[in-house]
Amino acid sequence: MNADASDRRTDTTVLVVDRTAAGRFALGVVLRRAGHQVVAVGTGHEALVELDVRRRKGALPDVALVDVELPDMSGFELCRRLKARPHMAGLPVVHFSAGDVAPGDRGQGLEAGGEAHLSMPAEPEEIDAVVRAAVRAARLRADDQAAARRLSLLSEAIVGIQAARSPQELADAAAEGTARLTGSSAAVFVLGPDDVLHRGTSRNRTSLALPDQDAHQAVVALLRRLTHGQAGVRITTVAAPLWPAGFFRPGVPHDARLVLIPTQDGRSSVCLATPTRGVRRVDPETESRLARLAQATALAAEPLLMYQAERHVALTLQHSFLPRPQRLPELPGVDVAVRYVPASREAEIGGDFYAALRTGEGVLAAVGDVVGHSLEAATVMVEIRHALRAYCVDESDPAVLAERLDRMLQLYHPGVTATVCLVLIDPGTGRVRIANAGHIPPLIVRDTGGADYAKAAGPLLGPGVPHPPPTELFLEPTDRLLMVTDGLIETRGTDLAVSMEQLRAAAIGAMPGLDALCDTLLTSFGHDREDDIAMLALRLTT
Repeated sequence: MNADASDRRTDTTVLVVDRTAAGRFALGVVLRRAGHQVVAVGTGHEALVELDVRRRKGALPDVALVDVELPDMSGFELCRRLKARPHMAGLPVVHFSAGDVAPGDRGQGLEAGGEAHLSMPAEPEEIDAVVRAAVRAARLRADDQAAARRLSLLSEAIVGIQAARSPQELADAAAEGTARLTGSSAAVFVLGPDDVLHRGTSRNRTSLALPDQDAHQAVVALLRRLTHGQAGVRITTVAAPLWPAGFFRPGVPHDARLVLIPTQDGRSSVCLATPTRGVRRVDPETESRLARLAQATALAAEPLLMYQAERHVALTLQHSFLPRPQRLPELPGVDVAVRYVPASREAEIGGDFYAALRTGEGVLAAVGDVVGHSLEAATVMVEIRHALRAYCVDESDPAVLAERLDRMLQLYHPGVTATVCLVLIDPGTGRVRIANAGHIPPLIVRDTGGADYAKAAGPLLGPGVPHPPPTELFLEPTDRLLMVTDGLIETRGTDLAVSMEQLRAAAIGAMPGLDALCDTLLTSFGHDREDDIAMLALRLTT
């Protein structure tokens, strides 16, 4: 069948706007004989009213054939008004006028948004051809615009996926992207290597009556079975008896259309799920976009799941090697309180640590931070703590200890740097010696209501730069010495000096006691931090 015959089978509706009844009748006859439906009105106002009624019914005409000389407004003005309305801007307009068309009129019509201009009288074949050409062009534009919108939605969804900082954020972002691409509710599942299931649902699904644990276990078993031995994207439908109810609407069973893909390492998988609502015929273009979205989700899932496993190992290391407060060694003449708070789940792994050790010349307290965020940082942190304990067996001078730690990093971990503050206290005299390697200096909180940072500074560990002699000061029995890592106060966009001053002011306002000091500062600064927090506070026993 040729294109013209195909067009004639297309049921098009033409709005004829003609000031004369005879003209409306004549055009109606021509158009109906050519296979079109016709709606005829005599003024621009009547045309706008008719279009508003049809818009509300969702039945706009396919093309408007508009007389240039209408009694209440020009055909060009009517065209401009139509194009200014978002829901009617895509309606093609063909102007017509009696006699020859002046170049100015043709240009004015095109400027107003019209597609073509007919000179009347015209042959019926010409009228039909111009009308059908205008409809074809409008439909092509609409298809192009729809395709652009769909690509834009896909791009926005992929950007949201790539911005996810955790498997849960990834599942939520992918579910929202799936819902926007399909126009339905959606659920996305990211299944980790240990059958840990992260589920996200689109915002158009109420959060009430979420499926229970049994439903999640059923999904885990189903996904493991469907993705076993799979490579690439697989799209399949799972009938409602096999797919747990409630993921799309609370308590409502649905057949589920699943887009499945394993991660590249094959240890995890991603599933985009939408309800089929009994519709078996699926739009291939939509499924192609969902396949691309699933691929982007799987690519983003693998490093996030790997990081989550790495983070668990790092936190296990940190908690294993940092002594709990109740397990701190007996430190004669000194009371100590410590706190350790891991960063928020979405933040990266840190290498913060604290230590409190007995030495031949008193008590050595240390707080430090390995620069960087990775499992390596946590591992190096453990090595520094063990090295410090070993060095303390026959050495107490904090400056010497800093030099030895510096050489250890240069030898075994070239390129790795760390900050540390080492404080040696003689409980009998209150004498304090401080070696500070690139760290926040200790804060001395006086019982009289003041607080000052010790004037102790030096290069961080790792580069091999010589360290200065220790800074010396004396503690009064009522003084509290506070050591923290910058994770407690460091905030993006805020100068560290400003944050240190805020910390000093908060410490002044804390209640007496070491635990009260630590808890006050954690309450003031320790929420949703992007880095780990290590804190050590001490005072001489009375």
